[in-house]
Amino acid sequence: MLCPFCRMTENKVIDSRLANASLAIRRRRECLSCGRRFTTYERVEEMAPLVVKKDGRREAFDRAKLVAGIQKAVEKRPVSAEQIDESVSRIEQRLSSQGDKEILSTALGEMVMAALHELDDVAYVRFASVYREFRDVREFMAELEALLAEPSVRARVAQTKKKPSSPPDAQT
Repeated sequence: MLCPFCRMTENKVIDSRLANASLAIRRRRECLSCGRRFTTYERVEEMAPLVVKKDGRREAFDRAKLVAGIQKAVEKRPVSAEQIDESVSRIEQRLSSQGDKEILSTALGEMVMAALHELDDVAYVRFASVYREFRDVREFMAELEALLAEPSVRARVAQTKKKPSSPPDAQT
C-alpha cells in the first residue's frame, strides 16, 4: 500500500474495524517512513459473470434486469417484492459460487424458471411462454401438462378445488 504523502510502501496497520454494514474493513495505517497516518478500505471484489446471449454478444450481469424480468412474470400475482429479492439473491449467490467468468443466457434463464417455479406457477408459465418462445398452442399445452404432472402442483390444484365456495347472498 502506497503512503499518500511520501509514496513509500512500508507501513503498518494500527487499527482495523468493520465498515459499511460489514461489507468492508476500514484499516488505519501508519507510514514507517514519514510517520503520517492514513485510512484504507478493503472490500470483497464481486466478480459478476458476463452473460453470453444467444447471438454471441456478451453483457455484464445486471441484477436490475433480472429483477425486472421476474417482476413482469409475477405481475398481478401474490408474490412480494421481498420474495423476488430473495430469489434474485439466491441466483446471484449460485452464480458467485460457480465462479465462472461467463454464463450462457439460457443457463441463467433456467435458473430464473426454477426460481419462478418455486414462487408461483402462473408466473412460471408466463415466463416460460416468453423464454422458451413457444411457436404454437401445442408447445404451450405440453409445458402446462408437464407442470400439472408434478405432485406438488397436483396437490395445490386439488386443494384449490376442495375450498368451499362462498354462500350466495340472501335475497330480501
